[in-house]
Amino acid sequence: MRICRFTTSGFATSRIGIVDDRSILPLADGETTESFPNPRTDKPLSITDVNLVAPVAPSKIVCVGRNYREHAAEMGNKMPDEPLLFLKAPSALVANGDCIELPPESKQVEHEGELGVVIGRRARRLTDDEDPLSYVLGYTCVNDVTARDLQRQDGQFTRAKSFDTFCPVGPFIVAGLDPLNLVVTTRVNGATKQEGRTSDMAFSVPFLIRYIANIMTLYPGDLIATGTPAGVSPMKHGDVVEVEIEEIGVLRNNVCDSAEKAVKLM
Repeated sequence: MRICRFTTSGFATSRIGIVDDRSILPLADGETTESFPNPRTDKPLSITDVNLVAPVAPSKIVCVGRNYREHAAEMGNKMPDEPLLFLKAPSALVANGDCIELPPESKQVEHEGELGVVIGRRARRLTDDEDPLSYVLGYTCVNDVTARDLQRQDGQFTRAKSFDTFCPVGPFIVAGLDPLNLVVTTRVNGATKQEGRTSDMAFSVPFLIRYIANIMTLYPGDLIATGTPAGVSPMKHGDVVEVEIEEIGVLRNNVCDSAEKAVKLM
């Protein structure tokens, strides 16, 4: 099942829908992500009659650093004994096809392709017999865009990770996947820069959900970015960056200087 968020001329805010080939089944009034896997839906809309936006509207974006050993090594860092968590501003979200804007404050903006975990129902301090994956709505592609020079300069991650447009997500949320052995690939202008498997993670998806929920309540729609494989590299104006995860799809964004008008890819 593929899940999206979209806007139409008749609604001021985004709505949740189920993607069915070239149609979208909007969730009926009163239905939420907690209604899945069998929500009530309204009559279908043509996908050409809606504007697809980022498929998540989280209260928070929780990111995991150094979750792939080779990436930690290329950054010159040791692997942490426990997950290294940081938050990314929800205002950084953009959709598939939107532009990643290069801010004038940074001279080294890099891609980080990652598996995104979307929470489907409230999770807090799970018991040992609860399955963390039962709290998942689905999975999506994330580009955890990073101003690497500012990350080094600041010594913490907030500014470097949270510029507007620094969190492309999409194209859809896909439900019902096994997240433990998916191939994550990042390409720039068609050339593969990153490739890894989620089985290479130091801390698995179930472990991360349980660990994070013991610290902060996870609400429906919250996004966990689970870390990036080795191969991060700078992006420049005019680049096209793709994050592809098997069984999910391709998140594609072009890169532009912040002074340039953001142009959507067709």
